[in-house]
Amino acid sequence: MIVTKFGGTSVGDTAAIERTAAIVRGRLARQPVVVVSALAGTTNALLDIAAQAPKGQFIVAIRGIEALRDRHLGVVHELLGESDEGAEVGAEVSMLFDELAHLGEALSVLGDVSPRSLDAVAAYGERLSSPIVAAAFRQRGIPATWVDARWVMITDGAFGKAHPQPDAIAEAVREHLQPILRAGGVPVLGGYIGGTPDGLTTTLGRGGSDYSAALFGAALDAEAIEIWTDVDGMLTADPRVISGARLIEHIRFDEAAELASFGAKVLHPSTIAPAVQRSIPVFIYNSHRPDAAGTRITFDAPRLAVRAVAGRANVVLVNVKSSAMLGTPGVVRGIFSVFERFKLSVDVIATSEVSVSVTLDAATHLDAVLTELGAFGDVTVERGRGIVAIVGSGLGGHTPSMARALAALGDLRVHMCSLSASAINLTLIVDGDQVHEAMRRLHRSFFEEGA
Repeated sequence: MIVTKFGGTSVGDTAAIERTAAIVRGRLARQPVVVVSALAGTTNALLDIAAQAPKGQFIVAIRGIEALRDRHLGVVHELLGESDEGAEVGAEVSMLFDELAHLGEALSVLGDVSPRSLDAVAAYGERLSSPIVAAAFRQRGIPATWVDARWVMITDGAFGKAHPQPDAIAEAVREHLQPILRAGGVPVLGGYIGGTPDGLTTTLGRGGSDYSAALFGAALDAEAIEIWTDVDGMLTADPRVISGARLIEHIRFDEAAELASFGAKVLHPSTIAPAVQRSIPVFIYNSHRPDAAGTRITFDAPRLAVRAVAGRANVVLVNVKSSAMLGTPGVVRGIFSVFERFKLSVDVIATSEVSVSVTLDAATHLDAVLTELGAFGDVTVERGRGIVAIVGSGLGGHTPSMARALAALGDLRVHMCSLSASAINLTLIVDGDQVHEAMRRLHRSFFEEGA
């Protein structure tokens, strides 16, 4: 049994769904479970609607809803034609859009949108796409059964980025998915969305469809998890920055997780964790080129000093300095308790006896955070920084590669340098507007100049 996840561009229109059906048909012998995202661009449109309705722009929101209705009904007509199932699915789609319009009206009257309401709106993308895809599969000879993901992806009530409950998911998988598989059917579910035990709609956060697939795969003890997207797999760098980026055909779990965390867009960072726990290989394929090699992610890929480079801008660097830290126990714990209270995730850390420096992605509540950090010493903030990461499972044992990385940067200013505890990631903090240039120099040094 395998879990196959298809992203928004893989179900973005009629042609894309036709390709997806062909891919699934070729995997029927492996008992696929299919997880799909919303049609490309739908989630962003839904979030815009949720933002407009409470601000007195209800007419604009309704126009957005009607544009989405027309698009989805057009896809239904192109895929299912005048068939009875086409009429049935079209009616279901229209009913969901009627619900969405009523929800938009309620938000307009309230003049506010809560995290719970935002999840309810955002979830319509997958609630619409998954039954459309299931019906298209059936008309093309695939024994598909639509399953509401909210019955299976059981989460807590942390709306906006809900936390899945693995034991409850495993039980729901046994109830809702395994009977379909035993009967020779193909379950089709939406990714990204879930539900609380008492039936409230939640979402896993942006990119959460990958996470959904991995969690379902872990619950089913799948032989593989396939992520189908619009690129050939993981590359040695972001191809939008470096045109000569190369395909990575085989990569280790820990390397893939680091690259996903530091800017590799092809994979959601959380995807790796459930797969690692069950030793389930993850494959990344291009739905536009299904015969391409793709990327395989396992425990046993050969160790390389440098597998790839990644980077991202818009990082905040926070420094806390005080001579009072010298020999004083508990200071670092106190500093990090501040970030914990404000639910801020720290990416990179560098410490000395009298200072602690960290990077933050989000500047949420930054003024309040800085005020609390002031109790531990002098605090400075450097905005407009960027992270560049050199990732390789053999990096820590290969000093020449680390020296080569620093030499490759030449005259670019490095504000902070950190080698991860696992020694597979050398992270460099540079000026935000120099991230792409730093990536180009590093890629040229490790992958182009006689590499």
